Amino acid sequence: MTPGRVPACAWDFPDPADAPPGQDLVVLGADLAPGTLVEAYSRGLFPMEVDDHGTLGWWSPDPRGVLPLDGLHMSRSLRRSARHYSTSVDSAFDAVMQGCAEKRPDAWITAQFREAYGELHRLGWAHSFEVWDDDGALVGGLYGVEIGGLFAGESMFHRARDASKVALAAAVAALGGSPAAAEGRLFDVQWRTPHLASLGVVEVSRADYLARLNSALRLAPRLSDHGRGITGRARST
Repeated sequence: MTPGRVPACAWDFPDPADAPPGQDLVVLGADLAPGTLVEAYSRGLFPMEVDDHGTLGWWSPDPRGVLPLDGLHMSRSLRRSARHYSTSVDSAFDAVMQGCAEKRPDAWITAQFREAYGELHRLGWAHSFEVWDDDGALVGGLYGVEIGGLFAGESMFHRARDASKVALAAAVAALGGSPAAAEGRLFDVQWRTPHLASLGVVEVSRADYLARLNSALRLAPRLSDHGRGITGRARST
């Protein structure tokens, strides 16, 4: 499936390269229309609400968390856990977003966000990785936005041990696959937390991120033609 065309963005976003070093929040306002989101991610920005009134903030963290596609840390326990799950791509996008929303005490994944990214998914720009147990229950997943060689991971969740990590491993396998296939691709995770650092996430400066982004956007997307509902045992390598 090739991503569908989206209307031109109606907003003139500032260049995050001009933001003061270390200032993550770049600008306020705009909307969550598909064209707005595609334009923002292409510029290195992503949205999060900044108050209870739904005001959108557009962020470009400095430093930025990225996961090298050859740098995922697969512990022995994670490899064992992976054998007990199956994974799929784009089989339950809305359910994955709901799972992520339920796991966020600050509730930033609002109904507005679920509707906006659901539409982006139906247009072929947003994707999910699902993790299923042997009873067919959805126990973990992650979702994000793919534009060219950029995959901007938004959130992940788990309802069973290591299920979110298995979803992350499935995403890395689908996006990278081999060192040659991973060349120039960018897996963005926004901020590096201690948990993500334990999985191999590193920090890069905003300038470095934007340079990598510019190169990644020239590549063809991988997930858009991946097919929906592809299932299999979780990969442990």
